[in-house]
Amino acid sequence: MTAAASDGAINGLVAAAASGDRDALQKVMDYIHPKVVMYCRHRLSDDSFPGPEDTAQEICMAVLKSLDRFVDRGTPFMSYVYGIASHKVKDGYRSMGRDRSQPTDEIPESIHDAAGPEELAIQSDGRNKLLRLLDILGERPREIIILRVLEGYTSEETAKIIGSTPNAVRVAQFRAIAKLKKAMTDSPDYREAIALANKAKEN
Repeated sequence: MTAAASDGAINGLVAAAASGDRDALQKVMDYIHPKVVMYCRHRLSDDSFPGPEDTAQEICMAVLKSLDRFVDRGTPFMSYVYGIASHKVKDGYRSMGRDRSQPTDEIPESIHDAAGPEELAIQSDGRNKLLRLLDILGERPREIIILRVLEGYTSEETAKIIGSTPNAVRVAQFRAIAKLKKAMTDSPDYREAIALANKAKEN
């Protein structure tokens, strides 16, 4: 199922949820919560205050309270959700007095509980370095890379979410990837990260 198809199904539930349908509300929350958590985990480290999990909870509560404001005009519901999420994350950075462009000290992992110590080390080291690399990008290019590459949205879907055009998204993505490639070429640390990540994929 594509992101657009999923969003289309959720769009149909939002009005019912806003009217007090508890089943529809639960389905909406079940759909957005993991996406919001991932969004926050790509932007906030575990030692942030509030952390990614707490921020995700705040975002979901804000979405819940404002469901009646969403109007379905063919735009993915997640566009509305990510708009709220973006403001909440920026508020978090302002409250910490930290500039958005500064790299985080640690980027949390999504690691299976059954992973062994060697696999945990590979995943943690490689993926942390790769995600930290995104901090060299500006706000908009980073957003595009996360939505397109990490969360799997098409250029058209991404354009709707960030309020741009598909062509602008593709151009920004091309430039961002070129910048990331240069950073990886120039840095032995990131070349090692690629090797570690590839090794983790093989296991």
